[in-house]
Amino acid sequence: MSRAPRDPTVASWVSECTTLALGLALLIVVFSQLPSDVFTPESQSFFFVIGGIAVWRYSWWLIQAVRSVWYNRHVFPRLRAEADTVDEIVRPPELFVLCTSYRIEAEINFQVYDAMVREVADYGVPTTIFASISDRTDVDVITHVMDEHDWPENIEIRYMFQKGDGKRSAMAEVLRAISRRLPAPGALLISMDGDIRLEPGTLPRSLSFFQAQADLGALTTNNRAEVTGDDATCEWYDLRYAQRHLMMSSMSVSRRLLVLTGRYSVFRADLATQPDFIELIESDHVDHWRFGHFTFLSGDDKSSWFWLLKNGWRMLYLPDVHVTGFEELPDRRRFFASTTDLMRRWYGNMLRTSNRAIALGPRPMGMFTWWSLVDQRLSMWTTLVGPTVVTLVSLFVRPSFLFAYVLWIIFTRGIATLILAWQRGRYSLLWIPLIYYNQVWGAMLKTYVSFRFNRQKWSRQGISAGEPGNPVAARRQRRMGHVLHGFAYGVLLFALTLTTGVLQPPDRISLSIARDNGWGNSQQEYVDRWLYLALVDTPDGGTVQLPAGTFRLDGTLLDAWDKGPRARADLVSGAVGNATTTLALVPDLAARLRGPDGEPVEGRVHCTTDASCSLALHEHDLTLVNIRLRLEPLAATDVATVGP
Repeated sequence: MSRAPRDPTVASWVSECTTLALGLALLIVVFSQLPSDVFTPESQSFFFVIGGIAVWRYSWWLIQAVRSVWYNRHVFPRLRAEADTVDEIVRPPELFVLCTSYRIEAEINFQVYDAMVREVADYGVPTTIFASISDRTDVDVITHVMDEHDWPENIEIRYMFQKGDGKRSAMAEVLRAISRRLPAPGALLISMDGDIRLEPGTLPRSLSFFQAQADLGALTTNNRAEVTGDDATCEWYDLRYAQRHLMMSSMSVSRRLLVLTGRYSVFRADLATQPDFIELIESDHVDHWRFGHFTFLSGDDKSSWFWLLKNGWRMLYLPDVHVTGFEELPDRRRFFASTTDLMRRWYGNMLRTSNRAIALGPRPMGMFTWWSLVDQRLSMWTTLVGPTVVTLVSLFVRPSFLFAYVLWIIFTRGIATLILAWQRGRYSLLWIPLIYYNQVWGAMLKTYVSFRFNRQKWSRQGISAGEPGNPVAARRQRRMGHVLHGFAYGVLLFALTLTTGVLQPPDRISLSIARDNGWGNSQQEYVDRWLYLALVDTPDGGTVQLPAGTFRLDGTLLDAWDKGPRARADLVSGAVGNATTTLALVPDLAARLRGPDGEPVEGRVHCTTDASCSLALHEHDLTLVNIRLRLEPLAATDVATVGP
């Protein structure tokens, strides 16, 4: 059995305790500063937007989690039993290994090839290992490994030196070399990176699935990591592997995946040696209306996946087979910059391929897989709704919403990481801030890359591609990307400002006051007629929203009420948050007012949501909330002011 190795590089107990202490301190601050009125009805727009998006996003994520559990507990055990039974009877007639290495340290190289040769020798099938290398020292390391194992009879080593222009051309050369050898029917190809170590039992536990399932085109396995870096780096990688495990398991219920990981995947050799498969690996490209024709630099795992998806082949993820990757950030001292570079490359590969995969429609892959691809495009925008809304509302309505949002993040991400830990088998408190970082900063990077996905860079090999050679054309493309990106986010921002009420269309009262004051008509300082029109226009039982400012009622509201149609609104609300609405009333109207406790109004009264006031207009009572009331004599001559 392929064992899951102990995690030797995870966060220390010091980091865990520090994270716990900081988290508890944050909770204390949040609870102590959270106002009691943050959950009042005036907050409904905030909770409607955040809650509505959350219901959608977390419902979909919960479906993925349930499918993952179903696959690991019910579907995969049956598949495993079938594969193990077949492995005892028949094995593939021939095996090819494609291992690409680029400037891998000699110590890691030795571990990789030592584990590979041991696995292949124990498996016993005639195997050709194609070592795609970049340095002569790699030959010395591999020769030393073969000497250590006494050059097993079933293994042949072939060396192919890379051109240095990327992994794709190196893979294509190896695939053409394999095709010239005319693989036997049923032969398999292992494609793996030069920094992946096979754990004992990997080959018999994975290759047997091809003998058991005739329509299986490729598979990939679970991953572990030995990370060189600090605690945050270790947990960042392990969190990504935990998320990968959940998603891969869920997708395998549909016998499809969203990527065939380049770290370790297995293909049917007769498929991987098809001319169009090799051509796609070597020179995959896209023709874009803005970028023109450009060739992909990285993302060979997405190209191989797309070929199999397009041709209707099934794929599978093996959760109980582990391979170990030697992981290290491009620059250990710069966590943010390095993770940004990696995510930008990964997301670029995803976005460059997902559009054409979506264009295939549900038929070759099934509705669930197709919608998962669509969801990848939508989630990068919906993830930004929460941070954008809380920023808007905290700045323009009520700063206390920031504390409510922090509680929301801790609660939701805490639950999400617990589910991941349940399936992963371990947990770290660092996962809570890291998953939020991955989601929000990752969404920002996805939206950024989606308007600039022609720009490609491979940090390890120090090469880039995608932009025009002409500097003027390149600058023009970049400017257009900035404009389109800004416009797209501007549309989202505008929609959210309207939805949350931060930017509301002018109501009838505000327009009338602004118009009359603009005309300089000092006789129109009273708002009786505008308030009456708003009360009439509002649907039955509705609410009239008054803007911030100080307004006067001179009693003509009663005359309009007697002569015109009856009002239908039941509630008049003032501005919320830091802004205030004040109504100055003459004694005739004040006599019809009742304060929060039902007492007559004398002097000044503050009507709140919990302590509302009422205004009796004949047989109709209006409820007043979020309004400050004050009595003024009928002959008052001071000018009304409008403003917060």
